[in-house]
Amino acid sequence: PGHRIGATAKVARTFQNIRLFAGMTVLENLLVAQHNTLMAATGFGVLAVVGLGRYRAAEAKAIEKAKHWLDATGLTSRGDDPAGALPYGAQRRLEIARAMCTDPVMLCLDEPAAGLNPRESEELNQLLLRIRGEGCSLLLIEHDMGVVMRISDHIVVLDHGKKISDGTPAEVRADPAVIAAYLGEGED
Repeated sequence: PGHRIGATAKVARTFQNIRLFAGMTVLENLLVAQHNTLMAATGFGVLAVVGLGRYRAAEAKAIEKAKHWLDATGLTSRGDDPAGALPYGAQRRLEIARAMCTDPVMLCLDEPAAGLNPRESEELNQLLLRIRGEGCSLLLIEHDMGVVMRISDHIVVLDHGKKISDGTPAEVRADPAVIAAYLGEGED
């Protein structure tokens, strides 16, 4: 059934509008992403009552994974800060780190560069390249062409829901249909 896809597909996503647990710390946001693993280590609470299970080992592993993503996103020094107190660009990176704590094989990103300044967009580029370098595939929905062109191996361009181009960044950049749709064309 469809409700089991999330547990087996190993796909994570981020949202166009950031959806962090603002009152929780940065570290807690990364640990909550690992809730299913931690609960399974306690026998879903039953073994924890009697002091059995593998919870301590699972918790240590979860913290190490969280530390890895804090480092990867440049948020290590902010680990104890409330997530809602982070600047906007850092919140974006935290949301990506939280998704990566689920160990996805594919990460779907909906407008991750929306609202970022050029420096933050560059930090995002570096993070996404690192994620891709660690073997996770990326599905990116984005309007920031600087991000798209640097991150993508293959691009599909839509104009009002209709596919107008499909290919490598170089092919898409040179496609007259893309130029007309996104840069406009003179009136004849």
